[in-house]
Amino acid sequence: MDGGLVAPPRLVLAVDGGNSKTDVALLSEDGEVLGRSRSGPFVPQRDGVAAAVSVVEAAVAALAPLGGFDHVSACLAGADLPVEEEALAREFTARGFGAGVVVRNDTFALLRAGASASWGVAVVCGAGINAVGVSPDGVVVRFPALGPISGDWGGGHGLGEQALWHAARAEDGRGAPTALAGLVTSHFGTRTVEELVLEIHFGRLDGGRLHELAPGVFALAAAGDAVARSLVERQAEEVAVMAEVCLRRLGLLETPAEVVLGGGLLTAGDPLLTSLLDTEFAVRAPRAELVVADVAPVMGAALLGLDHLGASEAARTRLRAHFEPSRTA
Repeated sequence: MDGGLVAPPRLVLAVDGGNSKTDVALLSEDGEVLGRSRSGPFVPQRDGVAAAVSVVEAAVAALAPLGGFDHVSACLAGADLPVEEEALAREFTARGFGAGVVVRNDTFALLRAGASASWGVAVVCGAGINAVGVSPDGVVVRFPALGPISGDWGGGHGLGEQALWHAARAEDGRGAPTALAGLVTSHFGTRTVEELVLEIHFGRLDGGRLHELAPGVFALAAAGDAVARSLVERQAEEVAVMAEVCLRRLGLLETPAEVVLGGGLLTAGDPLLTSLLDTEFAVRAPRAELVVADVAPVMGAALLGLDHLGASEAARTRLRAHFEPSRTA
């Protein structure tokens, strides 16, 4: 006889690894969040797989001893291809996180966190841009998301690069006049745009900081700068095109479907970008319902973990209530 002993609830470790920070949450299968922690950027494409997983390890150390998790649900930036997801999953397993490790791209967390169901389309536009689509019967469509070489454009870094490109041409006369020239010099403290270009070229200034220009681009676009506005228009078009293609490839373009928007550029609520997105979607995907995700993406990773364990709907409701305290469950 078992003496009436009840097995303890299974534990899920949820991970949202992003280019700016890494969030982890420890929860039980009944949806109770037992702890949350945060560590630094998760950038395997720059730092390598081992170093990136060490960032997660540091966050977990603040919560619980490593290991003993019944399932690890990790949604990670830089896991853009199946082979990258597999390599990261192997590293998590080798570190002793647990035997049940599932690694997905971070767009899957955004979709699960923002959509009312387990399917739909998600577009993330933060430092970069990416999208994923999942049909009601589980078919997945995605993009390589490797930057310009795979046809991608946008996000804070893309906007920053283009702002500098137009600023340089405005300064030397090859391009149209634009207040972007003043934006880049004032932001980085150089006398001229050419001086900034040389600072980046010689490695004295990190070109990765160009994403810092994005808020200024939006401000100039709102103030009427034609070149800056063209960049915001292009960003809206890219977001809508990615969603449209996902919907078309899934056969959902003529079906009411949620499109979840996330990432810093899309959750900031810029009025011009919001208006342009509404216009683009009205033309490209008029049956899409836009949902701006306003919850932590780690909640999406946690929900995926509960899905994997076959947890109850009550568990999911409890989890959402933790992350959405102002909402009714």
